[in-house]
Amino acid sequence: MEEKKKLTVLCYQKCSTCQKALKWLDEHKIEYTTRAIKEENPTKAELKTWVSRSGLPLKRFFNTSGNLYKEMQLKDKLGQMSEDEQLALLATDGMLVKRPLVVADTFVLTGFKEKEWEEKFTPSV
Repeated sequence: MEEKKKLTVLCYQKCSTCQKALKWLDEHKIEYTTRAIKEENPTKAELKTWVSRSGLPLKRFFNTSGNLYKEMQLKDKLGQMSEDEQLALLATDGMLVKRPLVVADTFVLTGFKEKEWEEKFTPSV
């Protein structure tokens, strides 16, 4: 019997995009566990692993439309920060992290783009 892949979705309950993403997973009968991103924000070590697994630039992990991002004026500051400083900053508050953040054994997705998700979750024939 094939071993079930573990899928963790870091999300914020009040976020409409997160709600849409969870609904999509349910409709596609994909098993997952959720983790409240605000209460259990990702650690620096987790983020470093996930950025590397995702193949995405680190800036894709920032919630650029969030209030905290705007209040801290990170748009102007991130360019002058090292990757290590950016990871440390992301680890301070889950609300800075792009959500939903989907962590699987072999991939990581930031945000919810239905087309991208269909490609990742549809078994290739």
